[in-house]
Amino acid sequence: MDTNQPGSNAIDRTNDTRFFGHPKGLSTLAFTEMWERMSYYGMRGLLVVFMVLSIQEGGFGLNEQSANAIYGLYTGAVYFTGLLGGWMADRLIGGQKAVWYGGIIIMLGHISLAIPGTNTFFLGLILVVLGTGLLKPNIGAMVGQLYSDKDQRRDSGYTIYYLGINIGSAIGGFVCGIMQVNYGYHAAFGAAAVGMGLGLIQYKLTAGNITAVFDKPTVKMSNKALTLSWSIIAGLMLVLAIVTISAMSGALVIDPLAISGSIALIVFSIFILYFVVIFLKGQLTTQEKRNVGALFLICIASICFWAGFEQAGSSFNFFAENNTDRMLGGFEIPTQWFQSLNPIFIIVLSPFFAALWVNLGKRMIQPSYSVKCAVGLIIMASGFFVMFFAAMFAADSMKVAPMWLVMTYFLHTVGELCLSPVALSAVSKLSPRRFAGQLMGVFILTYSIGSLAAGLLAGLVNAGEGKVEPSVYLQVGLFGTCAGIILYLLSFKTKSWEKVDHN
Repeated sequence: MDTNQPGSNAIDRTNDTRFFGHPKGLSTLAFTEMWERMSYYGMRGLLVVFMVLSIQEGGFGLNEQSANAIYGLYTGAVYFTGLLGGWMADRLIGGQKAVWYGGIIIMLGHISLAIPGTNTFFLGLILVVLGTGLLKPNIGAMVGQLYSDKDQRRDSGYTIYYLGINIGSAIGGFVCGIMQVNYGYHAAFGAAAVGMGLGLIQYKLTAGNITAVFDKPTVKMSNKALTLSWSIIAGLMLVLAIVTISAMSGALVIDPLAISGSIALIVFSIFILYFVVIFLKGQLTTQEKRNVGALFLICIASICFWAGFEQAGSSFNFFAENNTDRMLGGFEIPTQWFQSLNPIFIIVLSPFFAALWVNLGKRMIQPSYSVKCAVGLIIMASGFFVMFFAAMFAADSMKVAPMWLVMTYFLHTVGELCLSPVALSAVSKLSPRRFAGQLMGVFILTYSIGSLAAGLLAGLVNAGEGKVEPSVYLQVGLFGTCAGIILYLLSFKTKSWEKVDHN
């Protein structure tokens, strides 16, 4: 799962068709992102299983609830820092430097993870979060800036870029999985560092392809504002350093479960507050209020979706490790390989879904944004019914066939393709123009809230010692289905809200 939005201030490169009919700069950005995603997803698939390993096995001996909470904090922080990274690029350093320095920080994070030790592990996670926050939002914006507003190649350019993301994600799961089996977890973390290093080398060697693309800040700031901004950033980094050092020294005891729940509540409150303020104080027209109302419901659906979908790296990962018969003849399938199913399914299914929406449009069948999101949410929820039955069998001390997870990942990918690109399109279309950037930032918070909730939810699923609670999967499936049905019923009203009148 990954999404990026076009940037602004596009450069006219209409005559540049050197990369499959697209500007050559697309190859630079797509391959850089491919390697970054290889490192991110390759490492992500290792985290929770590594943290619960006993100290004798090289892990930390955490219980599964704590490991899931830390995973939720990690993934939620990645999306949250993306807001800050985009702000820094727009106002302080430009996109190109943000991507370069972000990649370096990510690589250093993976190197830190590759060094055995509790302190190096958590320092590595912090570095990967900070680096990804710089790199991820800005490299996606740079893709959009390769095209002028009237360039019809933009959408297909993002398709190629999205393909690179998912190829990298699939490679990461396979490579790091093999490295973990043959050489151990720290070697696998090291492989992720090598992947990011290759991306940085490729980025620097082909930098000439992206000359003048987001190489400077897009927002002019006074010297006083610049000084204040850098001072605030330095202050935040100082606070982070103090908290990190205090935690590493034992002076500060951190409860990941409590912190995860508190942060989720804070971020969700910010999310709600922003919609209330923009609705009441944004001087919106009647139609704009309807647009924002429809967008709010889609954002709620997005939170519910990602809370379920992000079980992939947490409770589903534990299920693959502890409750799945991974023997194929004399070969044991690495746990991390299951993490590659989603990007593989996306690569295979994306052309089908692109054609589906086009063909429905030709037949004058155009489901509203709410209907598409409702369908995506219900399909995702159906994957939890599959996991309920799988967990029932596993509760009887049986190891179940891999096809249970394969079917679940398939359904979750279908749900993602119904909801994720549609929700992003809804944000860009329904947001009042003067709030477009801010509402996209608020929408990204739905990923963060969903990821934090996913970590807490996974803690309820994993009862410890390899046991799972089938009832939790059933409850999630029922909740997601009910939420999807409610959104579908509301769509009969909100369909009229989705009409746009941008003047």
